[in-house]
Amino acid sequence: MTERTQMKLTFYGDDFTGSTDALEVLTFAGLNCALFLQVPDEATLRHLGPFDAIGVAGASRAMSPSEMDVELAPVLQAMSKLAVPLVHYKVCSTFDSAATIGSIGHAMTLARSAFADTAIPIVAATPKLARYCAFGNLFARSATDGQVHRIDRHPIMRAHPVTPMHEGDLRVHIGAQCKLPIAGFTLPQLALDREAMDSELRRMMQQMQGGAILFDGMTDAHMTEMGRMLDALSQQQQSHSAVSTLPLFCVGGSGVEYALTQWWQSQHPDHHAPRHMETFQGVPQVLAVSGSASPLSELQIGAALAEGFVDLPVDGSALVSEHGAQTELDRLASAAIQALKNGHSVMMHTARGPKDARIDALLSTLVQKGLSIDQARHAGGRRLSQQLGEVIDAVLRAHPLQRLLLSGGDTSSLITQRLAPDAIRVAARLAPGAPLCQFISSQAHLAKLEVALKGGQMGQADYFVKALRGTANATH
Repeated sequence: MTERTQMKLTFYGDDFTGSTDALEVLTFAGLNCALFLQVPDEATLRHLGPFDAIGVAGASRAMSPSEMDVELAPVLQAMSKLAVPLVHYKVCSTFDSAATIGSIGHAMTLARSAFADTAIPIVAATPKLARYCAFGNLFARSATDGQVHRIDRHPIMRAHPVTPMHEGDLRVHIGAQCKLPIAGFTLPQLALDREAMDSELRRMMQQMQGGAILFDGMTDAHMTEMGRMLDALSQQQQSHSAVSTLPLFCVGGSGVEYALTQWWQSQHPDHHAPRHMETFQGVPQVLAVSGSASPLSELQIGAALAEGFVDLPVDGSALVSEHGAQTELDRLASAAIQALKNGHSVMMHTARGPKDARIDALLSTLVQKGLSIDQARHAGGRRLSQQLGEVIDAVLRAHPLQRLLLSGGDTSSLITQRLAPDAIRVAARLAPGAPLCQFISSQAHLAKLEVALKGGQMGQADYFVKALRGTANATH
């Protein structure tokens, strides 16, 4: 067997934080994997591998459908040519998206041109992250109150600044973004014995050819069964003469990776021993950058400042203006470099929660330029993140660091794209779905740089502090 055919799966993450979430699950399950910024060629895989799985970190969560047509479609085509049994389109476990931005339905439509017309499995649940699905309705625990909410009543996701969730039934939510029919594989079907369960799945796969099947899930046992079914479906597709060169395409959060690795571990425990990466050392200082306006991010920023991080607020309206951008870029870079040279950690942030006045100031600046409020939300976040990427690059070149912390899905994606490492590996567990990673790069200021990338709703209140201090039992 060649190095290429040893791979079990590959995934495309619709943002960087989601990509490292999936990478974390695979790495901690004992698989050798890496994350790339584009689909790697055979030479790159031979040089850095061999790999059990690879990921491609994308940014489609912040793209319009027309942008997906240009940027995502060729990536899916390239991934369909990889010699792997399964390709996973990895979305946020909260499935927040809209017909106009980050459309999961449009990504599925594009996949029809790259993959077989087999029904697309959608894995909706990720119990390890307290995401559950019952009769198509998604539920998630909020870190702000510790309670589980239906996603359209979730205190963070119902008020997401770009893609607020107004519908709990994912069949309706995703169905509004595409023309594909979506059926549900529900809890009663998951309660059947395996023979009856597989019979139901075969029936639905035939019935929903050209459409999709959304799987419920509440427990780890449900996820293991989903892993078994996904593994069987992918192997069946590989053996089918009509589509033998095409992987099975599926959609979901990191529940896909949890499901598959749990099934593989149950079948071959010696070959898939969990990797223990629970401890990591503290560092003298960090640069933390938050582009998230979530209530949880507000708590995390507050905890960092209380720990002694230097407060460095970002004037977002200046960064996106034509005349004030360079001045603000220079101010931020200079202030961060000086604080770091003085031995301090830095907390750079665009907002301290959803009611921060800087959010309205940024939107007002863009509306005055002729954008609609929805266009301003989309363009503002993207432009702000791109500018922050310039700041971070300047800081790292002037004062190389051991550890960089990035918060906010779009923020993390665009800053990492600007820094452009060759690949990313998981270094240690920091918080579920938001691991500590390490860049692989030939650039001196990025080589071995440790980076934590997290979505606005991930981690505990002490996330930034823990990333600085390390774990209690690590050797300093």
